[in-house]
Amino acid sequence: MKTETLAFDTPNGATTAYTAAPDEINESTKAVILIHEWWGLNDHIKKIAERYAGEGFIAVAPDLYRGKLAADPDEAAKLMADLAIDDGLETIKSAMAKARESFGVPNFGISGYCMGGTFALEAACRVEGLKAAAPYYGDIPSEDVLKGLEIPVVFVSGTKDAWINPAKVSELTGAAEKYDLSVESLVYEADHAFSNSSRPEVYDKDAAEDAWAKVIKFFNENL
Repeated sequence: MKTETLAFDTPNGATTAYTAAPDEINESTKAVILIHEWWGLNDHIKKIAERYAGEGFIAVAPDLYRGKLAADPDEAAKLMADLAIDDGLETIKSAMAKARESFGVPNFGISGYCMGGTFALEAACRVEGLKAAAPYYGDIPSEDVLKGLEIPVVFVSGTKDAWINPAKVSELTGAAEKYDLSVESLVYEADHAFSNSSRPEVYDKDAAEDAWAKVIKFFNENL
């Protein structure tokens, strides 16, 4: 496995992306953009990037906060609130451009957790060059945004999630039915952030491992 940090510019300032890739890369190697939680680009997200590399993917995790990390939920909430959707999407686009230059891959999947799931689903609807998306318990865009979705999506959520609750998830599945969108909803009896192994109070190993296996299969089939 090879890991490195890519530096690149965005319309709103310079940032970086942590990347992890298999030792051997060729024209068939698949790539995934990985968007961090509201905490920032921390070691947990970097380990997920490395896990993708272990599955044979190039993983690119852009830093939407440009170097800032939250130490507690209050800081995380402020960082997330201060990050405009369009700013995050521009960072994702710039990271994709840098990854194309660095690795020669033309297209990408995208995934993300919590806030990263919000950006992953929004990007799936609005960013060219993405071929599949697997957002984890992120917020749901408006119907006007969702109806522009043209790529397959697996949306992962938990029934015990007080934020991305079943009613919110039904907004996505309802729009999928209304506009004939390719959306699969993976629902677990679990809490918000159940895939985050660094948070034992919410981590659900069985649900996390099942979702991971299905997302990897999904990306292998659609990228």
